[in-house]
Amino acid sequence: MLRLRPMYLRVVHTLRRVWSRIREWCGDAAYERYLRAVNEPEAKGKLSAEEFYVEQLQRRYSQPNKCC
Repeated sequence: MLRLRPMYLRVVHTLRRVWSRIREWCGDAAYERYLRAVNEPEAKGKLSAEEFYVEQLQRRYSQPNKCC
């Protein structure tokens, strides 16, 4: 039983890291990154999660796309 605990903790830690990387890759953790950046002293007001995602969508789709 004592031998399983370190291995269990290692597996849990690895799974959390993998999940974190997947969230970063697909952009799901963008709001958390934004909040960390806004908490710095020189940052201005915070956006809510909804406002942040609307702004992201507007920024992404407001620029002309060269593919079509």
